[in-house]
Order: sequence, then structure tokens, then C-alpha cells
Amino acid sequence: MFVRQISIYLENIRGSLRELTQLLGENGIDLKALSIADTSSFGIVRCIVKESDIEKTTALLRENGHIAKVNSVICVCVPDKPLGLCNILTLLENAGISIEYTYSFYKNTGDNAVLIIRPSEKRRSVQIFEENGIKMLNQADIDQF
Repeated sequence: MFVRQISIYLENIRGSLRELTQLLGENGIDLKALSIADTSSFGIVRCIVKESDIEKTTALLRENGHIAKVNSVICVCVPDKPLGLCNILTLLENAGISIEYTYSFYKNTGDNAVLIIRPSEKRRSVQIFEENGIKMLNQADIDQF
């Protein structure tokens, strides 16, 4: 129940994010989710694209001098109400699992917000979510957005 995410190392200079999004857009790549973490000299852009675009995207990025890698994250549906996220995080915390990072997805699923999370223990987190009836989306679900 994982989603494939592309992480791109990007120099922290004016215009670099615009150039990246222009490169992707001009090549027909639609960003489904995006997160940026930065330091003074570089940033890490994390994005989700359709499954059919992952290889094309990573090849395009590398051909244009970017360092890019693909890894797995969890896409979880969080009740869009007070304490919705807190309750999900509590399940993980009680199991001794920490969150490395999280960011939101641009779509929602009715009464739920959709978040991308990278927990310290991915497989165990999926098991906990399944045991507690927490809905997760897979790559095929995202491709439908």
C-alpha cells in the first residue's frame, strides 16, 4: 500500500524551482503532490506523479543535471476535522513509530484530507492503519486523480 515518490535535489537559487516545474510541465508531467524542504544551499523537492510518468520524470530530470531518486511513502486519508491528524499520529506514536516528514496532497476524498507521510517504519505503519480502519490510497488510486 505504498506510493512512489520522486525526491529531487535542487540548488537553492532564484528561479530553480520555476525552471524545474517548467521542465516537467513542458514535457507533460503533472505534479499530483509537491513538498519542498530547504537549507541555505539546496532544497529537496518531493513530488508524486502518475505511475506511468515516474520513469519518464526521473530520466528527464537526470538528463537535465538533477539528482533524483524514487522511494516509497504512504498516502493516508485523514478525517478532515479537529483531531483527525492527531488521532492518526497517536496510533503511530503509541507503536513507537516516528514521522520523518509529511505533506498534503492537493486532492481530498470527500470528508478526508489526503496526506503523504514517511514514517520510520513503513510496513508496520501500514499494518497499524489497516488494523484501525484507516484508509490509504495506492498508486492506482492516485493515478485516477
